[in-house]
Amino acid sequence: MAPLVQGKRGGPRRPSEGGTRAGNGFELPVSTAPMEARSAAELPTDGGWQYEPKWDGFRCLAFKSGEEVDLRAKSGKPLSRFFPEIVALLRQLPAPQFVVDGELVIEVDGRLSFDALQMRLHPAASRVEKLSRETPAHFILFDMLVGVDGTNLTEKSLLERRGALEAFVAANAVARLELSPYTLDRHEAERWLASSAGATDGVVAKRRAGPYECGERAMIKVKRLKTADCVVGGFRYESNSSEVGSLLLGLYDEDGMLNHVGFTATISDKERPALTRRLEAMREPPGFTGKAPGGPSRWSSERSGEWEPVRPELVVEVRFDHVSSRRFRHGTKLMRWRPDKDPRQCTYAQIEPH
Repeated sequence: MAPLVQGKRGGPRRPSEGGTRAGNGFELPVSTAPMEARSAAELPTDGGWQYEPKWDGFRCLAFKSGEEVDLRAKSGKPLSRFFPEIVALLRQLPAPQFVVDGELVIEVDGRLSFDALQMRLHPAASRVEKLSRETPAHFILFDMLVGVDGTNLTEKSLLERRGALEAFVAANAVARLELSPYTLDRHEAERWLASSAGATDGVVAKRRAGPYECGERAMIKVKRLKTADCVVGGFRYESNSSEVGSLLLGLYDEDGMLNHVGFTATISDKERPALTRRLEAMREPPGFTGKAPGGPSRWSSERSGEWEPVRPELVVEVRFDHVSSRRFRHGTKLMRWRPDKDPRQCTYAQIEPH
């Protein structure tokens, strides 16, 4: 997988100091929480920052001690059984021990696929094994917590940790183990942010002189946010209320069918009564002529599975971050109403990767 850009050389839980093992063979406990990021609208400008792509994958801490390898998600849940090819790859490295931080990604047809990652979370080991052969994952590394000599690096600066990580990748050069690029140039990071490339969904800024703060939001992330005009094909009432709680969004496919693609719940209290009356006056099945909303699922945090269909006449512009399986992966933000827009103009072309 070719890198997105060329890199430039350059809490809750505090981990134990170097040389103190966690009782399971690792220099740090597998319950160690990764350093996280807080959201911001703009990249920081006060100097001393390193900027890195924000990859669209599964965050992963990887622990190795001898033959023992453990992969952990950001939540602390084990990932090893879902990515046996990465476990095998790390086990075979000559480095005897380490703890690294990175992102698990899967490439399909030249693009990173979050859907392919989600398919790995399957209860059947045979299915996972088959997928690991057909679409093997890559591990993109961007930090190092324990060096190959067992030294705990979390109190070291990012500058020192990055040097150790670069040396580690150079000494353990194997396919599908990659080094994430970075830049110290904010203008270059802004160009990454403005890019329409599908491999990443934003930029993360890290203090160059800062330690690795386990479990703390010590980084800054700026997401690449996009907008799309969507048709309102239905709505849901607020829980225990007679007023609208969320709008159900649709896009037209190549066959002219209106498919449910997500929802937006960012409706102001001032707007809610009048909007409820307007939508109730427009109630008319089917609302969606293609894929229709179901009950609550992993796609939605909405509490009610029941929804009301409306005539597909209203268009709203919404802001979104991720698209997966031609749907908005998270809830969207309502930006404005688009009375000037013909609903039939609201197609999937707006959200397809370019």
